[in-house]
Amino acid sequence: MEQLIQKLAEKANVLSGKSKKELERTCWMVVHEHKHGAMPTEYDIREIDEELYLEVLRTAKEMI
Repeated sequence: MEQLIQKLAEKANVLSGKSKKELERTCWMVVHEHKHGAMPTEYDIREIDEELYLEVLRTAKEMI
């Protein structure tokens, strides 16, 4: 599980760019992609694993 969190956090950091302003959003997006197999569309409101999202966000922030 730790490897998955690390991998998703790294991807979120890459997607958020240098400013990291969108880090919360990109973490949500990569967790959504992991669960549903595709990045979310604009109005996609399918649920994600909240615990996984929070761990990915925490790890991504630690990488900065």
